[in-house]
Amino acid sequence: MEKTLFPGYTIGPDAYDDIAAVCPAYGKKAAVIGGKRALAAAGDAIIQAAKEAGMEIIGPIWYGGEASRENMEMLRPQIEEADMIFAVGGGKAIDTCKVLAHETNRPFFTFPTIASTCASCTSLGIVYHPDGSLREYSFSKIPPNHIFINTQVIADAPDIYLWAGMGDTMAKHYECTISSRGDVPAHSDAMGIALSSMCAEPIIRWGRQALEDCRAHKVTRELTEVILGIIISTGLVSNFVQVDYTTGLAHAIYNGFTVLPSTEAHHHLHGEVVSYGILVMLTVDKQFEERDKLYAFSRSIGLPTCLADIHATPEDLPAVTAKALAGIDVRVFPYTVTPEMIVQGIMDMEEYHKAHN
Repeated sequence: MEKTLFPGYTIGPDAYDDIAAVCPAYGKKAAVIGGKRALAAAGDAIIQAAKEAGMEIIGPIWYGGEASRENMEMLRPQIEEADMIFAVGGGKAIDTCKVLAHETNRPFFTFPTIASTCASCTSLGIVYHPDGSLREYSFSKIPPNHIFINTQVIADAPDIYLWAGMGDTMAKHYECTISSRGDVPAHSDAMGIALSSMCAEPIIRWGRQALEDCRAHKVTRELTEVILGIIISTGLVSNFVQVDYTTGLAHAIYNGFTVLPSTEAHHHLHGEVVSYGILVMLTVDKQFEERDKLYAFSRSIGLPTCLADIHATPEDLPAVTAKALAGIDVRVFPYTVTPEMIVQGIMDMEEYHKAHN
């Protein structure tokens, strides 16, 4: 038997008002868990809306600062009496709650306070070591029961998260189409691959204006479209397709850079590094026209286009490529990817960057 579950979503400055229509059907007590800044930005409004719906609140509870097994274990006794989990914040806070919900068989609802990744829509959880390096992927077919997207909260958040989120979003299209090349995909995979076009073109079309609107704290059509692209379009693609299609070379390159202390020290964001990985992936794949288009867009909004932008050097590449290929099955590509191919792609990008600056 095969089963696909779809998360519902509500979007707008008044999105939390919909808690009353959605959440009481799943129980009475909700544990509100999230990041410190996320809870400061949205916690009161979420809790007030839940109480007005007749619900009881446990928390708010800080998730611990990292999507680690250690923090999940820390949270377990605090949610024993909860019927459901409200996950508030960015990708790591939401993934912490997501994996915890999966492993304790609780429904969960997401309240993204930034548009940086598709974590608030997906069933996949990413788990890290306490030092921030990648530990494992936590696989499940159970997405959030509902996503509450308050666009004003996201417009008021630091624009750097939207900026990075656009990079992560575009990767879904390029990874899906490259990794599935030559396959005859089943229905679910084919749906996700077709939908993945919504993860690139809308970002390129509206991304620059959306970033300006976010900086001005204005909720506009352009900003709303980009938020939907980052959270919903990308998340649905992830839920539809097999994970091998959405953890392609761009994300493998990101995983590689997590081993460098400089990545954490300079607070480089997931989507920021993934956006650089797309450029390398398209170079390796010899999609030079598409690479050039994406390079121009990345330059226009300041996404990284060379090693220096992510505080890395050619000397770092052996460690980066070893980590990048350690966590993936290279057979997911239409050809075998080697460390040498990745290094060559990165160095070709360095030359391209020099020639255009």
